[in-house]
Amino acid sequence: MDGVIVACLVGMVCIALGISNMKGNISSLHSYHRSRVTEEDRLSFGRLVGLGTIIIGGVLVIYGLLMGAALYTHVQAFTLAGTIVLIAGLVVGLGLSFYAMLRYNKGIF
Repeated sequence: MDGVIVACLVGMVCIALGISNMKGNISSLHSYHRSRVTEEDRLSFGRLVGLGTIIIGGVLVIYGLLMGAALYTHVQAFTLAGTIVLIAGLVVGLGLSFYAMLRYNKGIF
């Protein structure tokens, strides 16, 4: 049950950071990314990275809720659905973030 709570809390933190990034505050990102993004691209970069972070946070919350449902009901379909949602959301969220880094930083590292 602790894992369910942790997944939901981490998801909510990711959502809050994503909202902050979408508003143009990219201070939570690594200094490398902040220094390589031009001032006029800061908002666009923050929106893409923030959207990716919100998606990751959202799927963590959904995953936590589905794992909680699986623990409570003992129905393993919730575990399978949670795993599928988590993997798909991570791929989409990370894909958006990496796309933003490649577009505005000209590289991930």
